[in-house]
Amino acid sequence: MRVLLIGANGYIGRFVADRLLADPAVQLTVLGRGDDADVRFDLASGSPGALTRFLDAVHPGVVVNCAGATRGGARDLVRHNTVAVATVCEALRRSGCGARLVQVGCGSEYGPSQPGSSTAEDAVPRPGGPYGVSKLAATELVLGSGLDAVVLRVFSPAGPGTPAGSPLGRLAEAMRRAMQSGDGELKLGGLGVQRDFIDVRDVARAVHAASLSAAQGVINIGSGRAVRLRDAAAVLARVAGYGGALHELDAPPGPLRSPIGHPRVDSEHAAPVAYPYPDGCGSWQQADVRTARDRLGWRPRINLEESLADIWMEAACRI
Repeated sequence: MRVLLIGANGYIGRFVADRLLADPAVQLTVLGRGDDADVRFDLASGSPGALTRFLDAVHPGVVVNCAGATRGGARDLVRHNTVAVATVCEALRRSGCGARLVQVGCGSEYGPSQPGSSTAEDAVPRPGGPYGVSKLAATELVLGSGLDAVVLRVFSPAGPGTPAGSPLGRLAEAMRRAMQSGDGELKLGGLGVQRDFIDVRDVARAVHAASLSAAQGVINIGSGRAVRLRDAAAVLARVAGYGGALHELDAPPGPLRSPIGHPRVDSEHAAPVAYPYPDGCGSWQQADVRTARDRLGWRPRINLEESLADIWMEAACRI
């Protein structure tokens, strides 16, 4: 089976590439903007016609799209997350390859949910920010394309390679700085949110399973368990061997723009540290993952402690 992977250099895409390369039945071709791609192509600016000609030449059986942007202004998010997917869908419709499309979506498409609830695929999406809106628009394009397609709504990925700018990445960096400076007190903010963390390697397994399946529509990929960021911080401190005190700071009124943590400072003018979880999903999110189990035969295997240990290992290398 020939698989065309788009976005192999991204956080999730790197692990998807590794997973697909480990399957001897898969012939992998990588399309992207980097020099290391088999074919250089920018989905945000390239034409559907040019992509169609490439699809007809390579004739993949599956196209996996992991490309996209998680940060930036609304215009950039729409260009990289929505327009790019429109290009993929239109090229696949024009092509004679008949490839199946596996689109990597995100839990941010759902927006805020009721604390204590599990979000299933039939929930009405109400994204709380431009990122979720741009990804939801991409999902709707895929579902309305008439293609053989599945969208995997990935909740909060964690594990090796976690971006330094993500909440867990910021948390690990704050702890690294505290340990490096010998600070016995770490002030943290924005830890009240609860998220469904799923290891990025389990996400890659889900993408692989979806590539081989006939499942269509939307499928949630998560652990099925919400974890408070405060508890994740405690686990991270344990695996890091940080013996200092973790002090959670109350959020000040108004917009929250500060980083998630910093070492103790003595200035009386120092502002409390508070960092809003950047996905627009409010205080709670937990996936209902029964569809992934039933239609893909997939279950998460890697627990959060292992994911956090890998995040810390990478952060510790910067000491």
